[in-house]
Amino acid sequence: MNLIIFGATGVVGKQLVKQALYLGHHVRAYGRNVFTENLPENDNLELIQGALFDEKQVFNAIKGCNAVLSALGGNADGRDVTRSLGMKNIVAQMQKAKLQRIIGIGNMGILNAEEGKLIMDTPDFPPEYIPVCLEHFKAYNFLKNSTLTWTFVCPSDIIDAAATGIYTTNANYPPVKNKYQINSGDLALFMLNELTKNEYVQQRVGISN
Repeated sequence: MNLIIFGATGVVGKQLVKQALYLGHHVRAYGRNVFTENLPENDNLELIQGALFDEKQVFNAIKGCNAVLSALGGNADGRDVTRSLGMKNIVAQMQKAKLQRIIGIGNMGILNAEEGKLIMDTPDFPPEYIPVCLEHFKAYNFLKNSTLTWTFVCPSDIIDAAATGIYTTNANYPPVKNKYQINSGDLALFMLNELTKNEYVQQRVGISN
């Protein structure tokens, strides 16, 4: 499969690159710093330096791919619009290129709460996390309102650690057994598995180790 990974130099992005190459995929790693982040040398890895908000660069990068994996990150104070406007541009260029499948990363705050609200709208939710949740929620809405075949994975804390292969998931809600953390390796593993399993199409996904 020909994959493009946005946010390829982040904690999850590096795991996605490593695991996708191990599985034999051809990988395009897209970003500003792809040549300075010590990504693995591999004949199946193509480094593409480009700007996330540049329509032409993103369109040219995704042409010929089978699927998009988005691990976009940024500051958590709400002033960084990488997650929302980055997703907006990716969605637009995918639709232009007639590319359907995308799996992205949000956060647990935009999952449903039992009382019919989003978790970020519940009284006990830490207010300091609301700005970044709103960014993820905007990204989610760009996906939801598109014609794409999307999945949006919504973890709590992401731990910089290798895959264990042991994790639990739930559609649109947090997992029933929730440790409120997930290894970056397991998050990448789930995303790559979902490319072929397609168990959570057009859904948000709660995930935890």
